[in-house]
Amino acid sequence: MIKMSFHFLLATTILAFALSLVYASDPSPLQDFCVALDDPKSAGLNIPRNTSNLVGSTVTPVNVVQIPGLNTLGISLVRIDYAPKGLNPPHTHPRATEILVVLEGTLYVGFVTSNPDNRLFTKTLYPGDVFVFPEGLIHFQFNVGKTKAVAFAGLSSQNPGVITIANAVFGSNPKISADVLTKAFQVDKKVVDYLQAQFWWDNN
Repeated sequence: MIKMSFHFLLATTILAFALSLVYASDPSPLQDFCVALDDPKSAGLNIPRNTSNLVGSTVTPVNVVQIPGLNTLGISLVRIDYAPKGLNPPHTHPRATEILVVLEGTLYVGFVTSNPDNRLFTKTLYPGDVFVFPEGLIHFQFNVGKTKAVAFAGLSSQNPGVITIANAVFGSNPKISADVLTKAFQVDKKVVDYLQAQFWWDNN
Protein backbone atom coordinates (compact mmCIF):
# COMPACT_ATOMS: atom_id res chain seq x y z
CA MET A 1 0.00 0.00 0.00
CA ILE A 2 2.84 2.38 0.91
CA LYS A 3 4.68 1.43 -2.28
CA MET A 4 1.57 2.16 -4.38
CA SER A 5 1.05 5.53 -2.63
CA PHE A 6 4.69 6.44 -3.31
CA HIS A 7 4.32 5.62 -7.01
CA PHE A 8 1.09 7.62 -7.20
CA LEU A 9 2.76 10.60 -5.50
CA LEU A 10 5.77 10.36 -7.82
CA ALA A 11 3.56 10.16 -10.92
CA THR A 12 1.49 13.14 -9.75
CA THR A 13 4.63 15.19 -9.10
CA ILE A 14 6.07 14.41 -12.55
CA LEU A 15 2.75 15.28 -14.21
CA ALA A 16 2.53 18.59 -12.32
CA PHE A 17 6.09 19.45 -13.33
CA ALA A 18 5.38 18.61 -16.98
CA LEU A 19 2.24 20.76 -16.96
CA SER A 20 4.15 23.67 -15.44
CA LEU A 21 6.60 23.49 -18.36
CA VAL A 22 3.74 23.58 -20.84
CA TYR A 23 2.26 26.73 -19.29
CA ALA A 24 5.64 28.51 -19.10
CA SER A 25 5.47 29.58 -22.75
CA ASP A 26 3.67 32.60 -24.20
CA PRO A 27 -0.04 32.17 -24.81
CA SER A 28 -1.27 31.68 -28.35
CA PRO A 29 -2.50 34.78 -30.19
CA LEU A 30 -6.15 35.64 -29.67
CA GLN A 31 -6.65 35.64 -33.43
CA ASP A 32 -4.82 34.40 -36.51
CA PHE A 33 -4.25 37.84 -38.01
CA CYS A 34 -5.77 41.31 -38.26
CA VAL A 35 -6.11 42.92 -41.68
CA ALA A 36 -6.31 46.72 -41.53
CA LEU A 37 -8.15 47.81 -44.67
CA ASP A 38 -7.96 51.37 -46.04
CA ASP A 39 -5.41 52.42 -43.43
CA PRO A 40 -4.46 56.04 -44.27
CA LYS A 41 -1.17 55.96 -42.32
CA SER A 42 2.05 55.53 -44.26
CA ALA A 43 4.57 53.11 -42.78
CA GLY A 44 7.24 53.22 -45.47
CA LEU A 45 10.86 53.09 -44.40
CA ASN A 46 12.37 54.21 -47.71
CA ILE A 47 12.68 57.92 -46.82
CA PRO A 48 15.67 59.15 -44.75
CA ARG A 49 14.64 61.14 -41.68
CA ASN A 50 15.98 64.46 -40.44
CA THR A 51 18.84 63.91 -37.97
CA SER A 52 19.59 67.58 -37.19
CA ASN A 53 18.60 67.26 -33.54
CA LEU A 54 20.47 67.19 -30.22
CA VAL A 55 21.39 63.50 -30.42
CA GLY A 56 21.88 63.29 -34.19
CA SER A 57 19.56 60.36 -34.83
CA THR A 58 15.93 59.64 -35.62
CA VAL A 59 14.04 56.38 -35.13
CA THR A 60 11.14 55.60 -37.48
CA PRO A 61 8.99 52.84 -35.95
CA VAL A 62 6.69 50.40 -37.68
CA ASN A 63 4.70 48.75 -34.92
CA VAL A 64 1.06 48.07 -34.14
CA VAL A 65 0.41 51.83 -33.85
CA GLN A 66 1.44 52.43 -37.46
CA ILE A 67 0.18 49.08 -38.85
CA PRO A 68 -2.79 47.66 -36.90
CA GLY A 69 -2.33 44.47 -38.95
CA LEU A 70 0.62 43.64 -36.68
CA ASN A 71 -1.84 43.04 -33.83
CA THR A 72 -1.08 39.68 -32.14
CA LEU A 73 1.82 38.89 -34.51
CA GLY A 74 4.59 39.71 -32.04
CA ILE A 75 6.88 41.60 -34.44
CA SER A 76 7.76 45.18 -35.33
CA LEU A 77 10.47 47.08 -37.19
CA VAL A 78 12.37 50.37 -36.99
CA ARG A 79 14.58 52.40 -39.28
CA ILE A 80 17.30 54.42 -37.55
CA ASP A 81 19.03 57.32 -39.32
CA TYR A 82 22.27 58.70 -37.82
CA ALA A 83 24.13 61.91 -38.62
CA PRO A 84 27.93 61.71 -38.42
CA LYS A 85 28.66 61.20 -34.68
CA GLY A 86 24.92 60.70 -34.17
CA LEU A 87 23.81 58.64 -31.19
CA ASN A 88 20.78 56.51 -30.46
CA PRO A 89 21.11 57.12 -26.69
CA PRO A 90 21.15 54.36 -24.06
CA HIS A 91 17.64 52.93 -23.86
CA THR A 92 15.76 49.71 -23.26
CA HIS A 93 12.80 47.86 -24.78
CA PRO A 94 10.85 46.32 -21.89
CA ARG A 95 8.94 43.89 -24.10
CA ALA A 96 11.29 42.89 -26.93
CA THR A 97 14.63 41.56 -28.07
CA GLU A 98 16.07 43.60 -30.94
CA ILE A 99 18.15 42.44 -33.91
CA LEU A 100 19.88 45.24 -35.81
CA VAL A 101 21.46 45.21 -39.28
CA VAL A 102 23.59 48.06 -40.64
CA LEU A 103 22.79 49.25 -44.17
CA GLU A 104 25.16 52.23 -44.41
CA GLY A 105 27.97 53.63 -42.31
CA THR A 106 29.87 52.40 -39.27
CA LEU A 107 28.20 51.96 -35.88
CA TYR A 108 29.71 51.33 -32.46
CA VAL A 109 27.00 49.44 -30.55
CA GLY A 110 26.64 47.76 -27.20
CA PHE A 111 24.50 46.57 -24.32
CA VAL A 112 24.97 46.18 -20.57
CA THR A 113 24.01 43.03 -18.70
CA SER A 114 21.88 43.16 -15.55
CA ASN A 115 23.06 43.30 -11.92
CA PRO A 116 25.35 42.34 -10.34
CA ASP A 117 27.85 42.18 -13.24
CA ASN A 118 26.72 45.15 -15.40
CA ARG A 119 29.05 43.82 -18.08
CA LEU A 120 29.35 45.85 -21.28
CA PHE A 121 29.37 44.02 -24.63
CA THR A 122 30.31 46.16 -27.65
CA LYS A 123 31.17 45.79 -31.32
CA THR A 124 31.88 48.03 -34.29
CA LEU A 125 29.50 47.20 -37.12
CA TYR A 126 29.85 47.75 -40.86
CA PRO A 127 27.27 47.40 -43.67
CA GLY A 128 25.71 43.94 -43.55
CA ASP A 129 26.76 43.27 -39.94
CA VAL A 130 24.14 42.16 -37.42
CA PHE A 131 23.93 42.59 -33.62
CA VAL A 132 21.35 41.43 -31.06
CA PHE A 133 20.21 43.41 -28.00
CA PRO A 134 18.50 41.10 -25.45
CA GLU A 135 15.08 42.04 -24.13
CA GLY A 136 15.06 44.64 -21.35
CA LEU A 137 18.79 45.40 -21.38
CA ILE A 138 20.17 48.93 -21.79
CA HIS A 139 21.77 49.39 -25.22
CA PHE A 140 22.92 52.09 -27.65
CA GLN A 141 24.25 52.78 -31.15
CA PHE A 142 26.80 55.48 -32.03
CA ASN A 143 27.84 56.52 -35.55
CA VAL A 144 31.64 56.56 -35.39
CA GLY A 145 31.99 57.28 -39.10
CA LYS A 146 32.36 60.58 -40.97
CA THR A 147 29.25 59.99 -43.09
CA LYS A 148 25.61 59.27 -42.31
CA ALA A 149 24.60 55.81 -41.19
CA VAL A 150 21.38 53.82 -41.58
CA ALA A 151 20.26 50.69 -39.76
CA PHE A 152 17.12 48.57 -39.62
CA ALA A 153 16.06 46.60 -36.57
CA GLY A 154 13.44 43.93 -35.98
CA LEU A 155 11.86 43.57 -32.55
CA SER A 156 10.09 40.57 -31.06
CA SER A 157 6.93 42.43 -30.04
CA GLN A 158 4.15 44.28 -31.84
CA ASN A 159 4.60 47.01 -29.19
CA PRO A 160 8.15 46.76 -27.78
CA GLY A 161 8.09 50.04 -25.86
CA VAL A 162 11.16 52.22 -25.38
CA ILE A 163 12.61 53.84 -22.26
CA THR A 164 15.44 56.30 -22.96
CA ILE A 165 17.44 56.25 -19.75
CA ALA A 166 18.56 59.90 -19.45
CA ASN A 167 15.14 61.18 -20.53
CA ALA A 168 13.35 59.00 -17.98
CA VAL A 169 15.69 59.76 -15.06
CA PHE A 170 16.39 63.47 -15.59
CA GLY A 171 13.44 64.50 -17.74
CA SER A 172 10.56 62.85 -15.87
CA ASN A 173 7.33 64.78 -15.30
CA PRO A 174 7.09 65.64 -12.45
CA LYS A 175 10.79 65.59 -11.61
CA ILE A 176 12.30 62.85 -9.46
CA SER A 177 13.38 64.30 -6.10
CA ALA A 178 16.93 65.67 -6.18
CA ASP A 179 17.52 63.87 -2.86
CA VAL A 180 16.85 60.57 -4.61
CA LEU A 181 19.08 61.34 -7.60
CA THR A 182 22.01 62.78 -5.63
CA LYS A 183 22.13 59.62 -3.54
CA ALA A 184 21.58 57.29 -6.52
CA PHE A 185 24.30 58.87 -8.67
CA GLN A 186 26.50 60.00 -5.74
CA VAL A 187 26.87 63.53 -7.11
CA ASP A 188 26.31 67.06 -5.82
CA LYS A 189 22.78 68.50 -6.02
CA LYS A 190 24.05 71.15 -8.49
CA VAL A 191 24.85 68.38 -10.97
CA VAL A 192 21.35 66.95 -10.64
CA ASP A 193 19.79 70.42 -10.97
CA TYR A 194 21.85 71.02 -14.12
CA LEU A 195 20.83 67.70 -15.68
CA GLN A 196 17.16 68.17 -14.82
CA ALA A 197 17.23 71.63 -16.42
CA GLN A 198 18.33 70.23 -19.81
CA PHE A 199 15.97 69.57 -22.69
CA TRP A 200 16.03 65.81 -23.18
CA TRP A 201 15.42 65.13 -26.86
CA ASP A 202 13.16 62.23 -27.81
CA ASN A 203 14.48 60.76 -31.07
CA ASN A 204 11.64 58.23 -31.40
